[in-house]
Amino acid sequence: MTIGILGGGASGMAAAIAASENENARVILLERQGRVGRKLQATGNGRCNLTNLHALEGGYHGENAEFAAWALESFGPQAVLQWFRTLGLYTVAEQSGRVYPYSDQANSVVDVLRFGLDRPNITVRLGFEAEKVRKTQEGFLVSSAEETVKCNRLIVACGGLAGTKLGGTMWGYKILRSLGHHCTRLRPALVQVKTSWGGVAGLKGVRCNCRVQILRNEEVFAESTGELQFTEFGLSGPVMFEVSRDVCQGAGEWTCKLDFLPELSEEMVKSELMRRKNTNLPAGELFTGILHNRLGRVLSQEAGIRQSTQISALSDWELGQAAHLAKCFAVNLTEPLGMDAAQVTAGGVFTTEFHERTMESRLVPGLYACGEVLDIDGDCGGYNLQWAWSSGRLAGLSAGKEEP
Repeated sequence: MTIGILGGGASGMAAAIAASENENARVILLERQGRVGRKLQATGNGRCNLTNLHALEGGYHGENAEFAAWALESFGPQAVLQWFRTLGLYTVAEQSGRVYPYSDQANSVVDVLRFGLDRPNITVRLGFEAEKVRKTQEGFLVSSAEETVKCNRLIVACGGLAGTKLGGTMWGYKILRSLGHHCTRLRPALVQVKTSWGGVAGLKGVRCNCRVQILRNEEVFAESTGELQFTEFGLSGPVMFEVSRDVCQGAGEWTCKLDFLPELSEEMVKSELMRRKNTNLPAGELFTGILHNRLGRVLSQEAGIRQSTQISALSDWELGQAAHLAKCFAVNLTEPLGMDAAQVTAGGVFTTEFHERTMESRLVPGLYACGEVLDIDGDCGGYNLQWAWSSGRLAGLSAGKEEP
């Protein structure tokens, strides 16, 4: 029995290693790029947040998010960590539940997976770009421009469209569509969002702890607390990624309210600023010691305070305005940055067309799919890689089973 796997990303490698546990199976992993795990190397800013200890508590999305439950429970975070330990990877968990390689390098994760693929019954073919897949009586014919590979069962693990510069592609969706499957609308998730506020470019690179509240037509759409990063175009960072799914999708006015001091009340902030009135420092230093210097100056400017004015000369009203903006700074949002910058694709192939306990197609026997190509995406913080390991392993084990 030959099992073909399209895609050498996280879910594809997990599927290959799982399928190879049947020593009678021959596994052929077909990757169109020059190396496996390219997108994996870039995750978590190069650190690779490989799972989250809270992944079984929720945090997954899709038109049928419950589809993910069986795979996740069958191969949950603790099982994933044990699996990686057998592959030779040491890990460390943060208080938030995020898990990283002990080396703090994504390369360590990719390397142990590459070593895991080094088995007698696994063949890895790099630079193989499938142009066509055809179903036959015996299985499948996967054709590139140069050759055709035959397999009895086929796992589509091509990933999603997000991160096109690192290999995101429509490849998997097109192949599954050619075999009769259907796909939802695709959109970027875990992505920075643009703003029309002109002052954002001046804060490029500034990071801060922040409570973010997204409003659509003045109604709360999403909220979260964590690290925010300003970019040339808008708002980024983990806290923005957590609330970015479906932001600016559809009509309406989208607003982001930023609380730069979530642990303090507005009255406490004003009291601290009032205490500074006995200094002769310029107003540009009003938030020194409280917020990033550039952010503090921008807030005082937005409050209508001249930067050269001495703090001692500011009125109570001006100090109150500055305190209010530190607690409730509103900017308009225009659009997500796009698939190039997105970490994950929201949407994908309909999960109703697959069996949740095997990842096998309900439409084409012997065809399986796993990972981001399906309509499942997770929250920021290791949830999407957990889904890749869980669904990939389930698909690999299922495809690797002998016929009864």
